[in-house]
Amino acid sequence: WLHPLHVPFFRHLCCVLDLLVVWDIISMAESLQQVERCYQKQPTIFENKKRILGRRVARNELRFTRNVGLGFKAPRHAVESNYVDKKCPFTGDVSIRGRILTGVLATMKMKRTITIRRDYLHYIKKYNRFEKRHKKISAHMSPAFLDVQIGDLVTVGQCRPLSKTVRFNVLKVSKIGGAKKFSKF
Repeated sequence: WLHPLHVPFFRHLCCVLDLLVVWDIISMAESLQQVERCYQKQPTIFENKKRILGRRVARNELRFTRNVGLGFKAPRHAVESNYVDKKCPFTGDVSIRGRILTGVLATMKMKRTITIRRDYLHYIKKYNRFEKRHKKISAHMSPAFLDVQIGDLVTVGQCRPLSKTVRFNVLKVSKIGGAKKFSKF
């Protein structure tokens, strides 16, 4: 039986315990990045190596990252974080070749996939004028890119087909002010 004066204390204690449980779950998910059914790991890293005491472990033994080339640097989060994405151009097995395109980020409703809107002008010979047109491209966006919002300028590179509609991979995200608009010309 609880005394009426002890009820607020127990209510506060329950809230604190709930927060601690949630915090533990979040920190475990961030540290392991194991949210799929099967165990996620990078195929080029051997995780069961016997560690020798006193020997410093090199970064390339713990995480595989690579240079995409074409003047694009890997984001710091790709090197320092521990996410596993086999379709990432920085930590996965996808090579960038072919076209390099830029566009405005239109939607982020899919998991690790975004839609890019590319605006252009089409000339109508009869009226001697231009009309506005646009195309939408689906692209894979790896978890290396943090704090990305709709309306940002995105640079994508062509790669092998990753799914039915995805043939591009995000290489760089740069912030621009305002919402999506026709700002190319």
